[in-house]
Parts: sequence; C-alpha cells; structure tokens
Amino acid sequence: MTTLQRTVGADVTRVEGHQKVTGTALYAYEYPVPDALYAWAVQSTVPRGRVRAVHAGAALALPGVVAVLDSRNVFRLRPAGDPELAVLQSADVAYRGQIVAAVVADSYETAGQAAAAVRVEYDVDDHDAELTDGDPRIFVPDTVNGGYPGQTETGDVEAALAAAPVVLDATYTTPPEHTSAMEPHATIAVWDEDSLTLYNGDQGPWMTAATLAELFGLPEGAVRVVADHTGGGFGSKAVPRPPTVLAALAARAVGRPVKVAATRQQMFTMVTYRTPTLQRVRLGAERDGRLTAVWHDALQQSSTLAPYCEQTATPTRVMYAARHRRTTHRLAQLDVPTPSWMRAPGEAPGMFALESAMDELAVALGMDPIELRVVNEPSVDPESGHPFSSRNLVACLREGAARFGWAGRDPAPGRRREGRWLVGTGVAASVFPAITWPATATARAEPDGTFTVRIAAADIGTGARTALTQVAADELGVEIDRVTLDIGRSAYGQAPFAGGSMGTSSWGWAVAKACRALAKRLGESAGAVPPGGLEELADTAEDVAARRDFSRHAYGAQFARVRVDAVTGQVRVDRLLGMFAAGRIINPRTAGSQLRGGMCMGLSMALHEGLEVDPRFGDFANHDLATYHIAANADVRDVQAYWLEEDDDELNPMGSKGVGELGIVGTAAAIANAVYHATGVRVRDLPITVERVRAGLPGH
Repeated sequence: MTTLQRTVGADVTRVEGHQKVTGTALYAYEYPVPDALYAWAVQSTVPRGRVRAVHAGAALALPGVVAVLDSRNVFRLRPAGDPELAVLQSADVAYRGQIVAAVVADSYETAGQAAAAVRVEYDVDDHDAELTDGDPRIFVPDTVNGGYPGQTETGDVEAALAAAPVVLDATYTTPPEHTSAMEPHATIAVWDEDSLTLYNGDQGPWMTAATLAELFGLPEGAVRVVADHTGGGFGSKAVPRPPTVLAALAARAVGRPVKVAATRQQMFTMVTYRTPTLQRVRLGAERDGRLTAVWHDALQQSSTLAPYCEQTATPTRVMYAARHRRTTHRLAQLDVPTPSWMRAPGEAPGMFALESAMDELAVALGMDPIELRVVNEPSVDPESGHPFSSRNLVACLREGAARFGWAGRDPAPGRRREGRWLVGTGVAASVFPAITWPATATARAEPDGTFTVRIAAADIGTGARTALTQVAADELGVEIDRVTLDIGRSAYGQAPFAGGSMGTSSWGWAVAKACRALAKRLGESAGAVPPGGLEELADTAEDVAARRDFSRHAYGAQFARVRVDAVTGQVRVDRLLGMFAAGRIINPRTAGSQLRGGMCMGLSMALHEGLEVDPRFGDFANHDLATYHIAANADVRDVQAYWLEEDDDELNPMGSKGVGELGIVGTAAAIANAVYHATGVRVRDLPITVERVRAGLPGH
C-alpha cells in the first residue's frame, strides 16, 4: 500500500459537514418510521407523596387519543441500577416533575392537549428541597462518581493548618445548572415481537442498548439503538433517561411505534442537571507560598431515589504538592430530581473553588498567582504517588502568560479604569483526567479499494466522526476519502459513551488496532482483496488493562480580562485565552472548536447560569431558556485556544487526551479572579451577578 502524508494532526473539515448544512443528516425524531404514534408525559405537580388516582376520561374522550398509561397498566420493568429509569413502575412520587402518567395519541399536538386533560389526585407528604449545611441527614459516601473514594486524608491537616504562617479559609458555592443541549431528548421506539429498535438522541448507543435490554428482560442484542447524529448532550445523553424508557413502554403498550420528544421545560426536571455545591477550602502555606496543608470539603445534593455524588474535590487531589491533605464529599438526599453528569462533572465546580482559593492565597502572600502555582508543582501525583504520564501545567501557565501579556501586571486590585469601567485580569488552572475505556471496532476492505470502519461511537457535535476517519486513513495508509466511518449503531459492538473526554481516546484505539490488523493482512496478500472483502475485528480490553500505572491528565491555564461597571457592577469579559496540554491533537479545527466552546460554557457558568429552586414546590422556577440565562453572542467577544505540542506514549496509539471538557474547567475561576483584580470585590458564589458585585463596590 502507498504511504501517504498523515492526516492525523491536519486541519480536516467535518466529513459529515455537507449532510448537516443541507439538512439531510437525520436526528432521532426525524427517522421515517411509518404508523407512528406520539406520547406526552404527565408530570407530578407535587414534590413528594403518592398518586391516589389518575382520571383519564377527559383525555380518552378526545379524538385521536389511543391510551393513557400510568403505574397500573404498563409493562413491569426489571431493576437496572438507576431508579430514575423505573418509569411508571410505582405510584410513589419522589420529586415534582416526575413522570406519573402518559398519553399516547395520533399527533404530537393531540398528545399534549390530552396530557393537560389528565387529572391526577395525590396523597401529599412533607418535603425538603433546600440544600443546607448542618442537615442531620448529610453523610459521606464511600465512593463518588467515577468510583473515586468519598474521602481521602494524608498527614495531619488540622495540625498543619494550625501551624501554618498563612492560612486561607473560604467557602464557595455553585448553583444547580442545566445541560440545555440544542436537540431536546427525543426517541422513536419500535417493537418487533421481542426485539426493540430505538432511534435515540444518544451519547452511547451500545451502553443504552445494554441498559434497555436489562430493563425489559431481553437478551443481549435484542435492543438496537440508532443514533447517527446527536445534537449535543453535555452528559445528559450519556446514559438513557426517562423519556427514552417512556417511549419503549408506550410502544409496547399500544403495539405501534411511538415518538417521544421532551419539551424544553420538561427537560429541566426529566433529564438531569448539575448538582449545586457548597465548598469549603482551607489552605495552609509558608511565607514563600509552599503549601503545607490542603483541605477541600464539598457538600452536594441528590434525590431520595439515588445517592449520586459528584467527584467535586477530586481535582484537588492531583493539582498541588502539600504534605498534609484532606478531601471530603458530603451528600444530602432531598426531594429533588436526581442530578447527574454535565460537562466536566466535578472538575468544573471543584476547580472554581480551588482556583479561587489559590488566587486568594496569592493575594494574602503578596505573590503572583502564577508563581504560587509553579512553586507548588508536584513531581508525582500527590494522592497516588504514581508518576505523571505527562504534566505540562507549568508550561501552559508560562506560555499562556506570554501570549496573554501577563508580564508587568500590577497585582493591586481596583486601580485600572477605562472611563466608567474597572479593568482586571485573572488566571486559573485547568485539569481533566485522561480516561480510556475498552472498545471494539471492525475494519473492512472492499474490492473497489474503499474501506469501511464500524464502531458504536457517537458524534454529538464534537467532530469525533472526522477524527476517527483520520485515524483510520493513517493506519490504512490511504486517502481520507477512501474511508467511510459508520458510527452511532449499538450493533457495532461494545464501545463507551461520548463523555468523560474519553471518546476519541477509547474509540480511536480500537479503530487504530482494527485498521492495523487489516493493513497487515493486505500487506501479506500484496493488497489483493477477495470478492467478499476482508474484515478485521479489534477489541482493546486487554490493551487498556495492561497499561502501566501512571497519573494521566490533561492540563490548561485560563486567562481572562474583564471590565466591571464601577456604578452598576455589570461584568463584561473582553478576552479569554486558554493554553492547553492535551497530548497529540488529532484535528486542530475540531479540537479548537471544542476548547473554545468549553470556554464559552465556562463564561456562561461564571456570569449567567443558575437554576432557582422554589422551596415551596421543590421545583426549578426558571425552567426554560427565557429565564435560565446562558451566554449569548454579545457575551463572547474574544476567545482564543492554543495548545502545546505534547508527546505522551503512555496514553493510546494516537497519543491523545480528551479536550471536550478541559476548556470549561478553570474558566469561571479565571473570570472571578479577574473581577476581584478589577474591583477588589471577591465573589465566591456563582453566578457573578451585578447584585453580588455591586454590593461590594464603594458607596453600596
């Protein structure tokens, strides 16, 4: 085979770009399934209690209504790990917005009208939906999301803090946040006797199929998930959510295909959110800035259904050297929906607290915040003692500072003005684990000289389809237009979801292995392909398990320049610059898009996003995009993402780390630190609203 110039590392445009701009790319709700009906969820209007009666007469009297489903007349599911998926399996109500019934009708509009006509009676219990410290029900879970221990401790933290010449003790809060993916959660469910096909907006088709098979008591392979294109997810579509289960239940009940599409308002309670956090960070340091003690405590919430606890304090375990260390996660189970993954779960809120605290410590020491981080750079992972596969945080800080123009920065707050605007700059570090899970892939050569690679990956807008095509083309030694990459089908075999920034790392390894094996066979046959084609299947389970013990993470440094109105407290972010170290960048175009997108999301987290809990109802009061504010074009002025050339051979055959979540981590802290530098007002509670800034300005 001819050796060509490698495409990995090249600025390749999206291979599916033409489909998307012409509207021919099919999303879940658009598949042409004949004879389909429409289901609409009826949600609980009480925060806790039990359904006494479902009055369906008015709904069933409407023309076109086929059925009204509730806990008395649906298929009995088997337990599958996540109690949120036990849709309509009980009359118990665990939170406001939980699905308590559903209408199936011949049109989407009729289903919605009929759902509004269903009357539900409840026996209502007292509820508690407010996260407060001191709640006697708070506990420390054994493990948190990702399998990390709920608490770790090394040395004597309390004694070290008592002896430290300089101590920082501060509390930071982050509100509940919603993923708000562009494509609402949508599913078409089609039963064929005891096999189920789901056209689903999905981050992990193979894993969704396995979960639904378990729920319905079906054998492996009896559930097929199709997710050729998915319009964003940010974690909310990484595993199946209640709307998907509802579609399958409804289709089974009526014996016809059923479509379910959650409304924007329904999504705020039915498809997860980021937990609020209350975090206390205590740092002890010598006068030269060297940390002697680090203590990070994170209080979070979950539902009474499941004790989901985010890994908020885990980045503190790997970031900075200190002999005495303690990290603790605490959890309160309330009468609220179950939170789950949202872009960089744990790292995004956790690093806001840690990196804000590091900035406060730098101020207390009279030290440059970059130099404080550099002096506390560890030689090995502070928690595990493992060597780093690569760690270029200091290089990111140095190079980012040079590009940003950090040199000569006056550290004193509140001294720079442009008319009525106070101007400030801030910095924060970013980190995200470089995760790889096993996957399978198939590579096939056709007699006409083309190749097809199949893997149950998902492209949720990240450019994964393009990056994997590049990996395949290079391993096969052919032009990229000779390779067709088929993804988004559970039938293609085991593969992890698009989450944890592990997609390309995990899928790419399997693709590379399959293509190498196929290239070897072709080499042995002098490139001859029999009429039936040649095919190779690869499984990376043993390869991933055989990796050596290294601490594998991607790093970054985020810089922000802000202006703050000296009268109103309004904050404008004039510039964001991120410098990252994420292994080998497979596609600069798509990777840059992901990093900048993450930074924009971090800006949104810093200034806008926050769900408001109404304690009377245990619900989110601002459950739509009119009142749940996210960053818009006017907020995003100048966002730049750069990266270092990083050679790390302890990762995967591509030498790549994930970038999808790295960009959001640290951004909010950099902006908060810049707001302090501009005004002298330290805002420890997100979002940074005009009220919070103005309260600390002179004259207020």
